[in-house]
Amino acid sequence: MTTKIETLETALRAALGEQLQSLTVALGEVTIVVGAEHYLAAMQVLHDHPDLRFTQLIDLAGVDYSTYGDGAWDGKRFAVVLHLLSVPLNYRVRVRVFAPDDEFPLVASVISIWSAANWYEREAFDFFGILFDGHNDLRRILTDYGFIGHAFRKDFPVSGYVEMRYDPEQKRVVYQPVTIEPRENVPRVIREEQYGMK
Repeated sequence: MTTKIETLETALRAALGEQLQSLTVALGEVTIVVGAEHYLAAMQVLHDHPDLRFTQLIDLAGVDYSTYGDGAWDGKRFAVVLHLLSVPLNYRVRVRVFAPDDEFPLVASVISIWSAANWYEREAFDFFGILFDGHNDLRRILTDYGFIGHAFRKDFPVSGYVEMRYDPEQKRVVYQPVTIEPRENVPRVIREEQYGMK
């Protein structure tokens, strides 16, 4: 008797064929890797194939692998990871696609398949600088429009470059170098001699 994960694995291999770079099963979860050149077509197959029907996008996020494995990572730097759900078949799958160019990370947009990808792709662009070909409104979503850089990249400075504040004298928002004073926090401990004795 085959398990549900074995059935899903067989269906994924049959439906994706050569588009599938790798498939791993760990901790009861299936992860597939597809190449950037097949990414959009593979996602359409996952959505439409009658044995899969991944009609719901749960999550889409960017990943920076530059320091993965304590710097032992030898692959591409940026990836996009999707979590998909097949409601009618009760399947879940994680999909990973690596951007082929580390200097100009670009993958196809999947908003034509799952409209929910819109804001997720904007967030991956905002924080990682990953570009999505075919996205019609790719702009920052959580950082300020004047923000320089991509805050979740591993090489982004921890303290950032500039901070924003309202200047009442100039009556506008101004940017200035970050002013974070290092400090040591000592937790305050309250001891009650009779605690738990009643």
